[in-house]
Amino acid sequence: MSTERLPISVLRPRLVPGRWDSLAFVLVVAALVYLAHAGLGLVAPLSHLTAERISLNPWALPGYAAQTALRMLVAMGASLLFTFTYATLAAKSRRAAAVLVPLLDILQSVPILGFSFTIVFFLSLTPGRVAGAEFAAVFLVFTSQAWNMAFSFYHSLRSIPAELDEAARSFHLGPWMRFWRLEVPFAMPALIWNMMMSMSGGWFFVVAAEAISVGHTTVTLPGIGSYIAKAIAARDLGAIGWAIAAMAVVILIYDQIIFRPLIASADWFRLEQETGLTPSRSWALTMMRRSRLLSLGAHTFGALVRLGFNRGPLRPPRPRPERRRGRLADILWSVGIALLVGLAVWKILSYVLSSVPSGQIGHVVVLGLYTLTRVAVLIGLATVVWVPIGVHIGLRPRLAAAVQPVAQFLAAFPVNLLFPVVVSGIVFFKLDPNIWLSPLMILGTQWYILFNVIAGASSLSTDLKYVGENLHVRGWLWWRRIALPAVFPFYLTGAITAAGGSWNASIVAEVANWGNKHLVAKGLGAYIATATAAGNFPRTALGIVVMSVFVVAINRLFWRPLYARAERQFRMS
Repeated sequence: MSTERLPISVLRPRLVPGRWDSLAFVLVVAALVYLAHAGLGLVAPLSHLTAERISLNPWALPGYAAQTALRMLVAMGASLLFTFTYATLAAKSRRAAAVLVPLLDILQSVPILGFSFTIVFFLSLTPGRVAGAEFAAVFLVFTSQAWNMAFSFYHSLRSIPAELDEAARSFHLGPWMRFWRLEVPFAMPALIWNMMMSMSGGWFFVVAAEAISVGHTTVTLPGIGSYIAKAIAARDLGAIGWAIAAMAVVILIYDQIIFRPLIASADWFRLEQETGLTPSRSWALTMMRRSRLLSLGAHTFGALVRLGFNRGPLRPPRPRPERRRGRLADILWSVGIALLVGLAVWKILSYVLSSVPSGQIGHVVVLGLYTLTRVAVLIGLATVVWVPIGVHIGLRPRLAAAVQPVAQFLAAFPVNLLFPVVVSGIVFFKLDPNIWLSPLMILGTQWYILFNVIAGASSLSTDLKYVGENLHVRGWLWWRRIALPAVFPFYLTGAITAAGGSWNASIVAEVANWGNKHLVAKGLGAYIATATAAGNFPRTALGIVVMSVFVVAINRLFWRPLYARAERQFRMS
């Protein structure tokens, strides 16, 4: 047979690496070299952090950006592991959900400064070494990423359609294979968008994670966050501009290497494929699929996942326990949880009241009402603005691909960088900080609503779209009967996390500093930030407890009933 017209890729021996193999090899080696360099820094003495001061020289930013990017990537991996374990247990066990879901509400409401006590813990793990401080910074970034992803995955698992559940039973999938073959693929489109939002949330709080002061203890790690903190203290607008540029480059790299391939591969996990739609493209995904080096690693990982978890014989259903036994176990479980909660409340109250007068509690509750009013107004405004925009973007995949990196950068924009404009404007025009500092609370959290609405609109049933077109459903009727019911569960996920994130962001937004100018708005966030800066741990604990009570009560009494209704309607469809 003649080989004159055969393509070069066919004639070339399979052992000869191609261009994609070469590119993958370069990227893998560069990543390994960087990880090795970072590993050497972990064993350096802790005094090295105080000896090397943060430099505002722009040439130092590439190194700072690389260190911050690595911390956020490690935190993202830990957040994924937490999501797959914690959310799965909460979704599959009714008794566990009674504890884990409220606990998740509490954890997302605890400000990042509330976890600052972990600095001492992590430093004690590696006495005198930088590794402890790095672990503390990664954990603080983790606390700004994990809760949103866990909520998204939990709600997706609770919303799996009945027909898919029956299909998994028909194929005799065990728990492990059911998780990887049904539950993770079904939750993946929404989880990918929430991963991007969580990464952006990490940028939002990276200033507090890398440059945090608790009383007389100060830990400053080299990174973009500590660079921004020093630039704000020095009122150096040029340095802030360079920090924004460095953030944009890192976000672009993350977008091209991680998130763009995930978005392009999200079509694989959709329930329905729309014909005639051009799939999203990603050079990194093409490299991963065509590189034999990476394909070998992927096949090896897949074989390990499938090892020992093949389809087994159909087992008869387990006999249900007697109702009396079930009720008795539920009662004992509830009593045990109530005792643990009571013990925790007693310990916290005894610790707080040992240093804080009882009359202070009422004052803190009033401050919480101030912050609650701000959060409610801002979430309402964000809903009115971003739900229509999110639906419009989500129904147009090409537009979503173009908007995604822009929205990602805006979501990652640290609110601290707006302090020069906001503080100077409030002082110059003699405005009320209680009103004009409030928008800073929603700046980084409004994107939870947008990203989740985009994910919901992009998963809108093709049949439902065609039905609407054939029946000429237009205007408000289309929104009321098609668009809003489809995105409502996704919107609630975004609204819950946006509300919790706004409470968390209040510690940054209600206290604004620019050089020697200091503005404070009345609210619970300002109370916690001031108490933490002064090293008054009992007052900090009081503020965190009151904030957690507010968030959990609102979620239980308002958001959860709405989500239960949306969940029932979604499963009926």
